[in-house]
Amino acid sequence: MANPHLHDRPSWGAYFHAITRAVATRATCSRKAVGAVLVKDKLILATGYNGAPAGLRHCDHTDGGDLQNGHCARSTHAEQNAIVQAARHGISIEGATLYCTNNPCLNCTKLLINAGVTRVVYEEQYEDPLAFELLAEANIAVERFDAMTG
Repeated sequence: MANPHLHDRPSWGAYFHAITRAVATRATCSRKAVGAVLVKDKLILATGYNGAPAGLRHCDHTDGGDLQNGHCARSTHAEQNAIVQAARHGISIEGATLYCTNNPCLNCTKLLINAGVTRVVYEEQYEDPLAFELLAEANIAVERFDAMTG
């Protein structure tokens, strides 16, 4: 007999984005919570969220603290932390897809290119036109995930 709940199963993209949003809940930056998940062949390789380096005090933006030019100077980005976690555990992310709550910034884009990531799927747009230009130049597929359509 067929499983009547199969029609309720999320797509792979919706599944990985739900995990990405869960990862973002661990963020220690009070400015914005971002989550990233590196996936290859439907297998999660590493995750990352934004926040202060391990073991250091969390970001504090009270009265403009820890901010430089409107950005948190203390926080490591979710994409950077996912790359670092993979490296610390000897996991190659070449050919992987990055699922992220926001599109990567310019610095994260350069790291993703050098790490061999081949696809980026993000939910919310963060304005960084040069990042998109570099992703296109590197032939990295970029897709915006629509949570409404899955």
